[in-house]
Amino acid sequence: MEYNTIYKPKGDAMKHIKIDPITRLEGHGKIDIFLDEQGEVANCYFVVPELRGFEKFCQGRPVEDLPRITTRICGVCPEAHHMASAKACDAVYHVTIPPAARKLRELLYNTFYCADHTVHFYALGGPDFVVGPDAPKAERNILGVIRKVGLDAGKKVIKLRALAGEIIETLGGKKIHQVTAIPGGVSKGLTEEERQKFLSYASYFVEFGQFTLQVFEDIVLKNSDYVDMILSDTFAHKTYYMGLVDENNKVNFYDGMVRVVDPEGNEFCKYHPHEYTEHISEHIEPWTYLKYPYLKNVGWKGFVDGKESGVYRATPLARLNVSDGMATPLAQEEYEKFYDTLTGDSSGKTPVHHTLATHWARVIELMYAAERTKELLEDPEITSPDIRVIPTEIPTEGVGTVEAPRGTLTHHYKTDENGIVREVNLIVGTTNNYAAISMSIKKAAQGLIHKGVEITDGVLNKIEMAFRAYDPCFACATHTLPGQMPLELRIFDKDGQLITSKKRY
Repeated sequence: MEYNTIYKPKGDAMKHIKIDPITRLEGHGKIDIFLDEQGEVANCYFVVPELRGFEKFCQGRPVEDLPRITTRICGVCPEAHHMASAKACDAVYHVTIPPAARKLRELLYNTFYCADHTVHFYALGGPDFVVGPDAPKAERNILGVIRKVGLDAGKKVIKLRALAGEIIETLGGKKIHQVTAIPGGVSKGLTEEERQKFLSYASYFVEFGQFTLQVFEDIVLKNSDYVDMILSDTFAHKTYYMGLVDENNKVNFYDGMVRVVDPEGNEFCKYHPHEYTEHISEHIEPWTYLKYPYLKNVGWKGFVDGKESGVYRATPLARLNVSDGMATPLAQEEYEKFYDTLTGDSSGKTPVHHTLATHWARVIELMYAAERTKELLEDPEITSPDIRVIPTEIPTEGVGTVEAPRGTLTHHYKTDENGIVREVNLIVGTTNNYAAISMSIKKAAQGLIHKGVEITDGVLNKIEMAFRAYDPCFACATHTLPGQMPLELRIFDKDGQLITSKKRY
């Protein structure tokens, strides 16, 4: 792909800065930044040069195989694809699963959330705050975080991951690439002995959630420089927001209706997952393999924010913005503190538009997931042997939606009368956010790169922070075969000469 001829701004030649590879994400991407004659950022492109293939090679397979096949999209969040796929299969076969099966699925899913959000905070996004955005890059990692917050914190993280992995393996059949969610329910139940053991694990999850919130309070919120950076216009966009909510408009990861609010916090639409094609369309650009979903009833207006643009975000921050609160008490307390601190309105009616606040929202969700895991394990019905309804109707078409940690995840399948897949459409969390990620990177670059400013590793890292808050997973979004995670950032001058390039392979 020849970038200059495809997306270089027309007119005089421009300087070009390249970041390749970008770091601390899942997948492959690079950032190309073009400077004008004055040395200011004229344009910025977030390029995903990977071909997405899962929608095609799922065709021709029995639909009941897809909950196992689609977990291979990603080793970081296979649980999300497993659940969305199983729910789509339920819909294809027109079956309602038993209550105990639903609770077992939700239990596995909230346990997964605890583990996944922990990884992002301590290993991916957290180092920018805990260690510092300008710290040497060799220190901006999990080891640097442990050195800063103490060895005991590292032990806590390892313990949570180990306990969560045991629950996931028991309920899902495997720690990675789960197999137990099937059309009509699940293939394995939970014994009373397991319930009691895992209940003690869940109590630890709650303690860990409280510990992590305190870490965020002590290291981020008590640092005025960090708070100023979070609240700066450089890392802010006024967009629409999307997320699943329950019947009380509270955050729910496994099930509910999709709610969208506008930049002012007003409900724009609320729909059942199977109605998504009435509300979402996908735009394409020639320089990337990843699509740009947008709100159909607003329209694609380009890479701009505001009420007139169909760009939306589907992230932990988005889920809080579309909700009326959290469904568990400790998370609700933090929800109110979050909005009171950032907007002065603890009700959450006023959206938070600061991208870096997504890290705080993610830790609040960790708290909710821990509490919800404990609630589900306190319910004796979860050990009921009634965990599957055998499908009997002719398979047709179905949509399954869950909230993946990175955003709203939709699986849409169409089959023939024998259940052989004819069409597949997948809109993953990162795909939802691709337009907003591109906008966030450009705005960060415009705020940080100026004539006479030395382009240091710290400056490039702050540009990366603009996408890192989204916790993007380009393995999910594009499905490259090699499984490597390279990243590239390039900056060119006005004559088209490469000024600097940062690569990771």
